[in-house]
Amino acid sequence: MKLARIILFTAQMEAMSRFYGEVLGLKLVTSEKGWREFAAGAVRIALHSGPASPGRKGPKIAFYVKDVSAERERLVGRGAKFGKVRDTGKFVLCHGKDSDGNWIQLSSR
Repeated sequence: MKLARIILFTAQMEAMSRFYGEVLGLKLVTSEKGWREFAAGAVRIALHSGPASPGRKGPKIAFYVKDVSAERERLVGRGAKFGKVRDTGKFVLCHGKDSDGNWIQLSSR
């Protein structure tokens, strides 16, 4: 068994598609009524029409990047909102949110 996709429900299909496609730069691989999938390495991020409910402990999508600071700056320049870069001594990370409020993480591990 292997992980195929992470499904996020959204009432903002266009805004979320712009975020994952244009802001994060992920490739749109499936586009059907009420359903879009973006290639994200070994898994896909799928957007499904429906009420969003990220909640306080909703999903967090973590993206591996070699240089967290550089990637943060690139994405902020494209309209993403991220907090400060943190260096734990073992790895570097930075948190942000997508258009629906789901947590996004950039991480060097």
